[in-house]
Amino acid sequence: MRVLIVEDDPDLNRQLERALTDAGYAVDSATDGEDGHFLGDTEPYDAVVLDLGLPQIDGVTVLERWRNDGRDFPVLILTARDRWSEKVAGFDAGADDYLTKPFHTEELLARLRALTRRAAGHASSSIDCGQLSVDTRGARVFIEGAPVKLTSHEFRLISYMAHHQDRVISRSELVEHIYDQDFDRDSNTIEVFIGRLRKKIGSDRIETVRGLGYRLIDPDAKAA
Repeated sequence: MRVLIVEDDPDLNRQLERALTDAGYAVDSATDGEDGHFLGDTEPYDAVVLDLGLPQIDGVTVLERWRNDGRDFPVLILTARDRWSEKVAGFDAGADDYLTKPFHTEELLARLRALTRRAAGHASSSIDCGQLSVDTRGARVFIEGAPVKLTSHEFRLISYMAHHQDRVISRSELVEHIYDQDFDRDSNTIEVFIGRLRKKIGSDRIETVRGLGYRLIDPDAKAA
C-alpha cells in the first residue's frame, strides 16, 4: 500500500515517513502544497496524510483540487488543536478523517489502516482469503494460524493483493502501489516477488491470468 505525506514541518514529516515505512507502507512525501498537489495528481496513492496549514498552496485548496479532478483516495487531514474551523473546511473539501496536533503516531497508523480497509471494502483489521490471513495492524501474514516470514516488499505485495482479492491486478498496478517514487521500479521484479510468495504461502493462492496479471484466491473455494 502506498501513502503520500504532505507536511511542512520537516521533523514531523521525517517521523511520519519512518513510522509508515516501518508499518509496511511505501511512502512519498512533500513539504508544501504545490509539490503535494502535483504528486497526488500524478501518482496512484492508496491514502494521503495532508496537513492543512501548508506553504505555497493551503491544504484545503489542494484537497478541493484533487476532488474536483476525480482523485478519490482516502485523505486524513492534520489540523492545529484550536482550529476547529479547519476541520469543517477540510471535511467540506472532501476529507475522510482528521487528527488534531499533537497526536500519537499509533493513532494515525490505526486511522490509516481503517481508511485503506474501508476504501477496499473491508471492515476488520484482519483480511482473510481462505486460510490466509493478513494482519494489517501488525503487518503480519498467517497461513492456518501459523506466521509466514516475509520481507517488507513481499508483505506490501500480499497486503495490496489481499485488499483487492478476487480482482485481477496487473504488474504495472502492483509496481505503482508497492514502490515509492524514488525506488528503481522494474515490473520484472514483481515476477520474482510472486515466485517467492508462492513458495511461502502456496503456489495455488496466487493465480496468473495470462496477459492481464495476478489474482489472490482461496484455492479451497475454487476447488469446491
